[in-house]
Amino acid sequence: MNAILQLRALGKLFAGVPALSGVGFDIESGSVHGVMGENGAGKSTLMKILSGIERADAGEVLFEGRAVAFANPREAMAMGICIVHQELNLVPSMTVAENLFLGSEPRWAGLLLDRRALHAEATALLTSLGIALDPAARVDALSSALRQLVEIAKALARNPRVLILDEPTSSLSNAETEILYGLVAGLKRAGVTILYISHRMREIFTLCDAVTVLRDGRHISTRPIAETSHDEVVRQMVGRELLQAQKVHRSHADAAMVLEVEGLSHPGRYKDITFSVRRGEIVGIAGLIGAGRSDVADGIFAAVPPHAGQIRIDGRPLNARRPAEAMAAGIALVPEDRKLQGLVLDHSVAENMTLAVLRRLAFGPFRHRGAERGVVERYCRRLSVKARSSDQTVGTLSGGNQQKVLLAKWLATQPKLLIVDEPTRGVDVGTKAEVYALMEELASDGLAILIISSDMPELLAVSDRILVMREGRLVGEIDGRDATEHQIMKLAAQVE
Repeated sequence: MNAILQLRALGKLFAGVPALSGVGFDIESGSVHGVMGENGAGKSTLMKILSGIERADAGEVLFEGRAVAFANPREAMAMGICIVHQELNLVPSMTVAENLFLGSEPRWAGLLLDRRALHAEATALLTSLGIALDPAARVDALSSALRQLVEIAKALARNPRVLILDEPTSSLSNAETEILYGLVAGLKRAGVTILYISHRMREIFTLCDAVTVLRDGRHISTRPIAETSHDEVVRQMVGRELLQAQKVHRSHADAAMVLEVEGLSHPGRYKDITFSVRRGEIVGIAGLIGAGRSDVADGIFAAVPPHAGQIRIDGRPLNARRPAEAMAAGIALVPEDRKLQGLVLDHSVAENMTLAVLRRLAFGPFRHRGAERGVVERYCRRLSVKARSSDQTVGTLSGGNQQKVLLAKWLATQPKLLIVDEPTRGVDVGTKAEVYALMEELASDGLAILIISSDMPELLAVSDRILVMREGRLVGEIDGRDATEHQIMKLAAQVE
């Protein structure tokens, strides 16, 4: 094989702080090349340079042996390099077809939009990719998983020679992930080179021919997949042996009941949901995307109140009609989408951490700065938040540190019940281990925890019990000590 991209001593500074330093490696033509590293390792910066979003301060990029320096993404796309960002770049108010060909729509005489041709081209593209989706559907009516597939299809509509996929399965179900695997295999056969960024080790070792590891903005290694291992990649990513938290399975039969849900229902979302969580217990909720897991969490937290059923906290009925009432009862919800639902990205670490406890920190009409500092320092230390200072804007932090700030925001409310929806989505293996250890520590302190996750190994690693949902109903419960992925999938997908 010949290298289609050669990176030579790339460097990039942001406000004087190096994001990349001396990064160099080759990417073979027609290969699937994995890129791994902890949050903040420089992966996103490198991909932005390759796709024309940023320009390197040092070094060079060779494309088929010729030095290139893209001034903007349009120049990169003209050369055949397209990127699919983890944070989607779609126009919600437009249709699937309009998004797929945005900027390159078929037109009559180069002027008027040819909607019939647009619909036909979109249908042909989606069909060829095996994506069952109505081209006329508005994007804002789609689930996050379907939006992810639209974003990928949008990039493929440009017939790229190099396709950069940044955490492409973060919102996908198992079935949709299989569609993506098929797309990647087909593109490779067609000679397309794919740069595949993922925190999921299984994906890298299933799909990729080679893997590059970055750490602290530096190139650590590039090796064929056949010549490395999961453990070796993890060691290179974190620069140390990763101490995995060990799940301690305790009996909670005599522990006080914190949450009791009985007959909870909301038409079109979930029906007749009944379960409980005791003090110090971690209960996982599994299910395919669309099973209603997050809807149940929204119901308990009164973000979207249920239409029927009963919720009890510490044995007392809870009839909350808005989140503030659920919070007052001791419930905290860490939402699935930290950027859209959980954080104010242009506010500081301190402002985000104290957002849910402002009234407690108030001194008349003023904020009690000393109390605020105490909260922020406590949780920055406890969760090992890496930031220049508590005044740093949250939007400039890595994904893993943003997730820690979001967890801190809700832990600051000192809840009785913590509901965490996709606790480690888009974070690195080091941060995952830290989050798992934190969950175990919180449970040991007596906190009742409800975890929703699409990552089955995650549920198996942290849960005392696992509840399985399918099509809005609770269809099974498995003891965490005996649970397997096969058991969970059998219930979630109704597989015999």
